[in-house]
Amino acid sequence: MDIRELVMQVNDLLWTYVLIFVLIAGGLYFTIRMGFVQFRMLPEMFKLLFVKGIKHEKGQVSSFQAFAIGTAARVGTGNIAGVSTAIALGGPGAVFWMWLIALIGSASAFVESTLAQVYKVHDGKAWRGGPAYYIERALGQRWLGIVFAILITFAFGFAFNSVQANTIALSINNVFEVDTLWVGIVLALVTAVVIFGGIRSISTLSGIIVPIMAGGYILLALWVVFTNLEAIPAVFSAIFSEGILGFRQLLGGAVGAAVLQGIRRGLFSNEAGMGSAPNAAATAEVSHPVKQGLIQSLSVFVDTLFICTATAMIVLISGVPGSEDFQGIELAQEALLTEIGPLATTLMTIAILLFAFSSILANYYYGETNIEFISERKVYLVIYRIAVVGMVLFGSVRSAGLVWSIADIFMGLMALVNMYAIFRLSKVAKALLDDYVAQKRAGRDPVFNRDDVDLPGKEHVEAWETKRENIS
Repeated sequence: MDIRELVMQVNDLLWTYVLIFVLIAGGLYFTIRMGFVQFRMLPEMFKLLFVKGIKHEKGQVSSFQAFAIGTAARVGTGNIAGVSTAIALGGPGAVFWMWLIALIGSASAFVESTLAQVYKVHDGKAWRGGPAYYIERALGQRWLGIVFAILITFAFGFAFNSVQANTIALSINNVFEVDTLWVGIVLALVTAVVIFGGIRSISTLSGIIVPIMAGGYILLALWVVFTNLEAIPAVFSAIFSEGILGFRQLLGGAVGAAVLQGIRRGLFSNEAGMGSAPNAAATAEVSHPVKQGLIQSLSVFVDTLFICTATAMIVLISGVPGSEDFQGIELAQEALLTEIGPLATTLMTIAILLFAFSSILANYYYGETNIEFISERKVYLVIYRIAVVGMVLFGSVRSAGLVWSIADIFMGLMALVNMYAIFRLSKVAKALLDDYVAQKRAGRDPVFNRDDVDLPGKEHVEAWETKRENIS
C-alpha cells in the first residue's frame, strides 16, 4: 500500500464514521440545548445582518464584513464541485441530507461563533479570536489551542488554498487556453497585494465579492428554474423520496449512498462545528457576542440552503447523468451547458474564479489569526504570508490530490478538537443567549459586559470589561 492509498483510507474512515457521528450528534445537542435558536431567531438574524450589520466606524470590521469572510471560506468550489459529486454518487436524495445537515449544524455554528466573540483579543489593530483562543482562555489548555492552530493553518492556509488555486488555473486554462503558470503568477500577485494589506483589506474585498458571487449564482439558478418550471415537481419529488428512503436505510442499520454523500458534502461545505468560521466571527465589532453568533448561524443557511441548492437545481433540472467518472466541476459545467448553451463555460469560469479566490482570502486569514496565537513575532507572520503566496502559485501548476486528502485529515482532527471545546463551553453560550433574549424582551438593544454572566476564565475576557455604547 502506497502513501496515497493509506492517506485516503484514513481520510475515509475519519469522515465516514467518526466525524459524521460527532458533528451530527453535536448539532442535535446544541439545537436542543439552545432552544432551536437557529429557527426561532431567524428573523433576528436577518435584522442584525442587513439592518444593523453594515454600520461600522472607520477602521473597524462590521458584522456584515465578518459574515462575508466566514461565508467566503464556506462558499468555495465545493458548492459547485462538491454538490455535483454528491448528486453523481448519491442521487437526488443527497440534497435532502445536505439540507438536513445545514438545519442541524447551524446551531453548532451559533455556539462556536458566540464563544469566539466572548474570548476575542485585540492586537492593537483589530479583533482576533477563534477556537485556539477560547480553548486557552476558557479551558486553560494552551497546548491544545496550539494543536488546533497548527491544524487549521496547515489545512486552510496552505493545503486548501493550493487546491482552490488549482481549480482556478485549470478552469481558466480549459476555457481561455491561458497557461496555468501565468494564471498562477497573476493569482499569486493579487493574493499577495490583498493579504499584505491585513484583515481590513480582506474584509473589504470579501464584503464586495461575496454578495456579487452569491447573488449572481443564485440568480443564474433561478433563471434555470423559471425556464423549466414543469420539471420542478419531479425534481423535488426525487429529492424527498430518495432522501426519506435514506431514513429507512439508517433504521435498517445501513448507510446508503445518498445519506453518506449528502451528510459528508453538507458537513464539508458549511463547516459548521469545525472551528473555521469562528476565526472570522471574532473580527466583528458588536455590542453583544450573541449578535455575531446569530449572523454566522445564518451563514450556514446561505451556504447550503441557497448556494448548494442553486447547484443542485442546475444539475437535477438538466437531467445530465453523473457517475464515478463524470462528476464535480465537469458535471456542473455540462448541466449548465445543456440549459443555457455555450455561454455556460464562461459563466461557470467566472463563478469558479470568484468562489475560489474569496476562499483563498478567508482561508489565509484563518491561518494568520492562528499564527499570531502561537507567537506574536511578526517574522512568523511574514514567513506565513510568503508561504501562502508560494502555495497559491504551486497549486496553480501542480495537481494537489494528495495534499487535499491530507488536508481533509487535518480538518477532521481540527473539528474533533473544536467540538470537544464547544461542548464543554456550551453552558456559556446558553447563558449569553438567555442574557440577550432577556434584554430584547425588556425593549433594549442588547449590550454585554463580562460581569453579566458567570464566565470561565473571566479574568481573560478583555473585550467586554465595561458597558459600552451600542455599536450594532
